[in-house]
Amino acid sequence: MGKKLSWYRRIDPWILLVPTVLGLFIFRLGPILASLGLSFTDWDIIKAPKFIFLDNYRELFTNPAFVKVLMNTLLFALIYVVGVTVIGLFLAALLNRKIGGIGFFRSAFYTPVVTSAVAVGIVWSWILSPNYGILNILLLKLGITPPYWVGDKAWALPTVAFVQVWKMAGYYMIIFLSGLQNIPKSLKEAAYIDGARPLQSFFRITLPLLSPTTFFVVSIAIIDSFKNFELIYAMTQGGPQNATNTLVYDVYLNAFVYYRMGYASTVAWVLMLLVAGFTALNFALKKRWVNYQY
Repeated sequence: MGKKLSWYRRIDPWILLVPTVLGLFIFRLGPILASLGLSFTDWDIIKAPKFIFLDNYRELFTNPAFVKVLMNTLLFALIYVVGVTVIGLFLAALLNRKIGGIGFFRSAFYTPVVTSAVAVGIVWSWILSPNYGILNILLLKLGITPPYWVGDKAWALPTVAFVQVWKMAGYYMIIFLSGLQNIPKSLKEAAYIDGARPLQSFFRITLPLLSPTTFFVVSIAIIDSFKNFELIYAMTQGGPQNATNTLVYDVYLNAFVYYRMGYASTVAWVLMLLVAGFTALNFALKKRWVNYQY
């Protein structure tokens, strides 16, 4: 048992890591650094990149349209993070039971997560259609005049954000469900013996003990909230009148519609810094509300 393996060499694990490390540098870090360089250029794919230093950044922050895109992005992120956190926790608490058939319901709520975002966008566009959408038909039968969901500037962004929440809530439900099942039952039983009502037990025992899971959910949701390209492309394509145009969709428009690769790289870096900033803020506030002690 104490003998060394004759074929083992210390360098062997490093050799096996070479393909992964090369892939990381060539296909991940390489393009990221290249996009940083491109953000200081004027490049339309056809002609050679022209170095213009900070002109793209000056244009970006003096462009009123960019302010609108930035506000759309922040509003979408707020709706998404709050939505998936609250609904995911609600579904997890609802399905945290040992009863017959509970696995079916857990699978059913998780199904939208693994469904194509484009397919989800197309189906919801049919459901929300002003002429033949089933939701509008039901509302009209109830005597309610429905809005033009994705055609109205006031409703388009919240509608797309709601669809994104609907699609991803099942993912966060699974995470919360795991956290709920790790809470010692003895604590809940002690609270019940002391006369705590279910709501009191939930808000004073379950939620504080679930704070590490909630922190993880919020961290992932913040990052995920900025990845909203597929649904916007499938449902609104940034309209109406830029009402649903977000940073990630603006990158696509400038790069592959207007062929302004340098400007698109600038928008992409602003997006990355925004995600990093909110994530860092969440970690900075971590000590104020996350409790790791049972």
